[in-house]
Amino acid sequence: MSTQTVTIASLGARGDGVAHDADGPVFVPYALPGETVAIARVKNEGTIMSFASTSPDRVQPPCRHFGPDGDGGACGGCTLQHLAKSPYNAFKRQALINALKSQALALPAEDAVDDTIEAHPGQRRRIVLTVRRRDGDLVIGFNQAETHYVVPTVECPITSAGIVSRLDALKMIARASGCDVFRMVVTETLTGLDVSLEGVQGGLGERARRNVTDTVIRLRGIARVSINGEILIEPEKPMLDFGGARVVIPPGAFTQATREAEEAMAALAISHIGKAKRVADLFSGIGTFALRIGRSAAVHALESDEKAVKALDQAARTAKGLKPVTVERRDLFRRPMTPQDLKPFDAVIFDPPRAGAEAQCRELAKSSVKRIVAVSCNPLTLARDLAILTAGGYRITRVAPVDQFLWSSHVEAVVLLEK
Repeated sequence: MSTQTVTIASLGARGDGVAHDADGPVFVPYALPGETVAIARVKNEGTIMSFASTSPDRVQPPCRHFGPDGDGGACGGCTLQHLAKSPYNAFKRQALINALKSQALALPAEDAVDDTIEAHPGQRRRIVLTVRRRDGDLVIGFNQAETHYVVPTVECPITSAGIVSRLDALKMIARASGCDVFRMVVTETLTGLDVSLEGVQGGLGERARRNVTDTVIRLRGIARVSINGEILIEPEKPMLDFGGARVVIPPGAFTQATREAEEAMAALAISHIGKAKRVADLFSGIGTFALRIGRSAAVHALESDEKAVKALDQAARTAKGLKPVTVERRDLFRRPMTPQDLKPFDAVIFDPPRAGAEAQCRELAKSSVKRIVAVSCNPLTLARDLAILTAGGYRITRVAPVDQFLWSSHVEAVVLLEK
């Protein structure tokens, strides 16, 4: 380890401050461009020891758990609470632009890349907590960055009040399980909290099951508790609303982290498909887009997860006012839709996992579909997929960055392509 003074030139992809010297870039968490800081350096990473100057863009972080001096340790959930709103939103937009330019993509005029659709405090309806036994008690919270150390969480300004106000209840459920280490996925639904205990080694014995069940019965506002995907108790069916269609979410199912970002992305997708009469929704999940698009167009939704397929199909059958919404279970990584499969559709929307949709995009690139809406949570794999599509004759005509993970370096995107 060595000590030195550096001046921060920019923000890196993870939100760290980046300085440069003869040995290359130095990454300094919690530092901002223009700041001069004394650091303790190990290889190409630096820890701030003191500030010689600070940026006018630096603001007071709103959370007690944020940063190296955070209460209980440095929570790894946020990296940019110290950056003012305007440069923060610009950072997210530029991160998306940089990723797309890395593939030498022919972007539309820069003003066709929208300003970042903002996230706001208190919007997160889905969080993943870590539970770990320490000093004879269970600690529940978020991991410190790149460690297994759990920061005991008593507040979280990004998360909905409906979840934060129930942290004590969640800890009671965790204690009742008798388990030492697991993850707790918590989703706020219309009917209460959906609590999924995941990574529980060996499952739960009969006594622990009774303890969890009895605890949930005494508590209010818990819709369901499941263990490793198995429903243990379900006082209410946990439901979400997708444009007026109610979906009972399967245990552990993927949902967008905030309702506001979900609605913004869906509105963009609906606008982009225009007057399309038949739409294919690829990697449809539980129907985030399909059920909303079904208000104005016939939709064929494809998804590999059996439980998600069943949930979407049930919602489509019971919702009123939808045009035909059909559902197919299909692994699009192994068996993507071919140009022949795609012939009936005027528009396609795809929203794959972080790995992207490379195989499917190779088939889409050969198709005659007029409009494609690409939704992604990973700008790098999105850029790769868009390069495939543009090589096949598609043009990028609109790009929208969407902030769903407030004060993190992550950015989502909705992109319109036309042929």
